[in-house]
Amino acid sequence: MAGGLVALLDDVAVLARAAAASIDDIGAAAGRASMKAAGVVVDDTAVTPQYVHGLNADRELPIIKKIALGSLRNKLLIILPAILLLSQFLPWLLTPILMIGGAYLCYEGAEKIWHRVSGHTEAHATVEDALPDEKTIVSGAVRTDFILSAEIMVISLNEVASEAFWSRAIILVVVAIGITVLVYGVVGLIVKMDDVGLSLSQRAGKGVAAFGRGLVRGMPKLLSALTVIGTAAMLWVGGHIILVGTDELGWHGLYEVVHHLEELAHDATGALGGVVGWLVNTLASALLGLVIGALVVLVLNLTLHRKKDGAAAH
Repeated sequence: MAGGLVALLDDVAVLARAAAASIDDIGAAAGRASMKAAGVVVDDTAVTPQYVHGLNADRELPIIKKIALGSLRNKLLIILPAILLLSQFLPWLLTPILMIGGAYLCYEGAEKIWHRVSGHTEAHATVEDALPDEKTIVSGAVRTDFILSAEIMVISLNEVASEAFWSRAIILVVVAIGITVLVYGVVGLIVKMDDVGLSLSQRAGKGVAAFGRGLVRGMPKLLSALTVIGTAAMLWVGGHIILVGTDELGWHGLYEVVHHLEELAHDATGALGGVVGWLVNTLASALLGLVIGALVVLVLNLTLHRKKDGAAAH
């Protein structure tokens, strides 16, 4: 009996160690997958605070919570089952889909630059657009989030495509929950930071009050910086997705040119070779992303947007 109990405890210990190792592997894979989606995450974090700009302070966090729940539903109930089925039965479609998503990221980044350079801003046509109700705000934000969430999940899936089906599913659930909590937690902090700063600025202590005033003044600059970083990250991630995708589809020329430049930079800079090589690859990917995004912007401005402007004029 004692021997059987010891053997059973040994088996339990082995299973526990295996489970712990499996959890570690899943956590590491989820971390790698999330890092690849960093460009989309930064842009999502930069975009979302705009939806609650100008609203009553007591409604900001409830609206962000509703958007976060909508984002989680997007990821877990719609996007995750769809991409898991694709990865299981039509895995060859993932690279083209990923490249289409990469082109969309390039377009988004290039369009932001175009708007900044041209001074173009979208005007609100109606009072409802200018002052939307909460339901309209949440539904609009969740629709925008669907595209960004799809990109995050497909990029993440591409990093764990070699895993078994259930491992893929668990890793992507971890990524979906983790990134949603991260993005909307940070968004909540950003949105309320000016209120915190205002409260601190009214305290008696000079140092605390000065820090509060600094927060109030610094938040617009932080949002502007996030927008710039998000735009650059989208061009880099989108361009890199397309660069790697062309190589995987058999069009090796472009990838080999960038890889050759990366190796030259690596060999020419000694101890800093790894960093410099990565920068060359990143800059080349971002430049490719900018070119592709600019082409998409040009085509849409000459076709779809022109038709919309013509219809609006009539």
